[in-house]
Amino acid sequence: MSQLLAIALGGAAGAVMRFMTSTGVHRLAGRDFPYGTLTVNVLGSLLMGFLYILLIERASLSPEWRAMLLVGFLGAFTTFSTFSIETLNLMENGELIKAGLNVLLSVSFCLLAAWLGIIAGRQL
Repeated sequence: MSQLLAIALGGAAGAVMRFMTSTGVHRLAGRDFPYGTLTVNVLGSLLMGFLYILLIERASLSPEWRAMLLVGFLGAFTTFSTFSIETLNLMENGELIKAGLNVLLSVSFCLLAAWLGIIAGRQL
């Protein structure tokens, strides 16, 4: 039960951080492209790679802490479902180039970010 509570607490914090980050990015970059979702997904992927190495391979944190950070916080912070609906909305609105660009950038940047996070975690 304590692991579920840890995931719930991490999820609440991750969801709030996702909203704040995405909203801030949209204020700066506008809403004509899903910049906020792209940003949180890339940051979340970077953090997932980095924290995975730190918390799974290097640190001896309890399973509750690992679950809170990796499953709860990052699970709520990243927004694949939002990415999916935003991409479909772009497609339905005839913005096929933007939809394709969102898929290409999101997948490429998130994989790159996760890889960079793993590299950074292993350098410690």
